[in-house]
Amino acid sequence: MSDVITIGDAMITFDPATTGPLRFNDTFKRKVGGAEFNVAIGLARLGVSPTWISRLGKDEFGRYIYNFARGEGIDVSEVELVNGYSTSLNFKEIFNNGSSNTYYYRHESPTQELTADRLNEELFKNAKVLHVTGVFPAMSDQNIKTVERAINLAKLNGVKISMDPNIRLKLWSEEKARQTLTRWMKDVDFLLTGLDEAELLFGTSSVEEVIEVAERYEISHLFIKDGSEGSKLWTNGNLYEQPALKGINAVDTVGAGDGFDAAALYGLVNNWSAEETLKLANTVGAMVVEVYGDNEGLPYLEDAINRMNNVKTIER
Repeated sequence: MSDVITIGDAMITFDPATTGPLRFNDTFKRKVGGAEFNVAIGLARLGVSPTWISRLGKDEFGRYIYNFARGEGIDVSEVELVNGYSTSLNFKEIFNNGSSNTYYYRHESPTQELTADRLNEELFKNAKVLHVTGVFPAMSDQNIKTVERAINLAKLNGVKISMDPNIRLKLWSEEKARQTLTRWMKDVDFLLTGLDEAELLFGTSSVEEVIEVAERYEISHLFIKDGSEGSKLWTNGNLYEQPALKGINAVDTVGAGDGFDAAALYGLVNNWSAEETLKLANTVGAMVVEVYGDNEGLPYLEDAINRMNNVKTIER
């Protein structure tokens, strides 16, 4: 049985050996990435059982990602290696302050073989949460239909819906992102968003007004991710706030939001209090940015709790 189902593309990510403009880098390290895939990795390391639904190219990169996922403890029973497509790639450009740019090479993605009719309904009968993002549907109209089918199957089987808008304007327009994601809001139970994404979707970055939108859609848990300003959680008519961790040395900000999502879902699945859930999510997001790579900084639960509670570990 899977606690959390997620659906999306995964890529081979090439990280530069040095910081600065991509055109001046000629050495790269092979890693793996993908928003939904990162969340699955984060969940598995925290001790939640994730199932990842996807398709990969039947090539060496696809086999590498597949085996990587298995090694992390992710259920890959709904992942297939398919002929006729190359596994998706991206190249990252990282700067000294930890910010980055991403250059995608993911069309046509192997996930074109993942059509709505190929979703396994049995998978949804015992799961607790379906986690979706705005990345996978941004890639094609077919993916929009597949996510809609997944949401419908989840609702039919009493599975909660978690959404991170994770809007990538390199993949679709503001108008299409807004039209698609707001159409699904009526089904969303847990919304994990930044204020910039809320501005695009709802026309406001005011916390109070975003809460009003969440109330209108009957969203039970609204997480607001605000980077160095910390985060907020609105639920049951109460607003909880958690400041950002101090003394963070951010070297690579990619994947921080995915880590936050994984920790938030951990807290929700395990019935943690709102305060502890928010604190854990902040902590995991901060730990991700201190390590180069999209998911290398995702911690195991013991390490996250130690960091959250300022427990010193014996190094030698």
